[in-house]
Amino acid sequence: MHPALNIAVKAARRAGQIINRASNDLDLIQVTTKQPNDFVTEVDKAAEAAIIDTLRDAYPEYRILAEESGSSAGKGGGDSEYQWIIDPLDGTTNFIHGMPQYAVSIALAKAGVIEQAVIFDPNRNELFTASKGGGAFLNERRIRVSRRNKLQDSLIGTGFPYRMFDHIDTYLAIFKELAQKTAGQRRPGAASLDLAYVACGRFDGFWEFGLSPWDMAAGALLISEAGGLVSDMRGEASYLETGNLIAGTPKVFAPLLNLIQDKLPSSVRG
Repeated sequence: MHPALNIAVKAARRAGQIINRASNDLDLIQVTTKQPNDFVTEVDKAAEAAIIDTLRDAYPEYRILAEESGSSAGKGGGDSEYQWIIDPLDGTTNFIHGMPQYAVSIALAKAGVIEQAVIFDPNRNELFTASKGGGAFLNERRIRVSRRNKLQDSLIGTGFPYRMFDHIDTYLAIFKELAQKTAGQRRPGAASLDLAYVACGRFDGFWEFGLSPWDMAAGALLISEAGGLVSDMRGEASYLETGNLIAGTPKVFAPLLNLIQDKLPSSVRG
């Protein structure tokens, strides 16, 4: 395992311990509303602090982009080409309701290209890892995307809007079309895990608008290393910038992308 990936795994497991302990006393957790339907807890902050401490100890010069604390430079304020991208608790709304579908997500980018990825589900003790060019793994077992080759046979993951509702009609139009042309759709509520599920074959595809880099970075590398395809809504690779992402098996990706593109107003493309 690459040394940086090893450190990221250590950081994710530390965060997972904090999250698991807190899940036993949900009534005691303080919840703050960042904006409507967007919550942060003291657990998010504690998990993020533990991750950053672990990563900074090993790689003090690397920059960090984290959901709760934002962007920060490395030691000495230098502009390192390396950047950690962190979501300490993806699926906070699920967490505060006691719904066991959330994860820790950590990625390492070099000059904007994701090179290492960890997604850790502390409920199931499932550790997804990937290194660029080295394959994707679940608990050290190699994983591949599913062999599904028809959209009509596919189970598709998504995430519906919960903060901004500007594009709700577009979402519903796509959802309606996919309801008729797939085996089903799921909206579990933690995008990083949804992407990990594409990588290991539990989903055959995924689509969502308005994601943040920390939602996507680790999961996108997992999928590409597991033999899947990932793009923005134009079929290009700028999903970390646009926040719009489509992923799938090699045969499911193209029909899924085409169907979604047909429903998109120009304001959403990207």
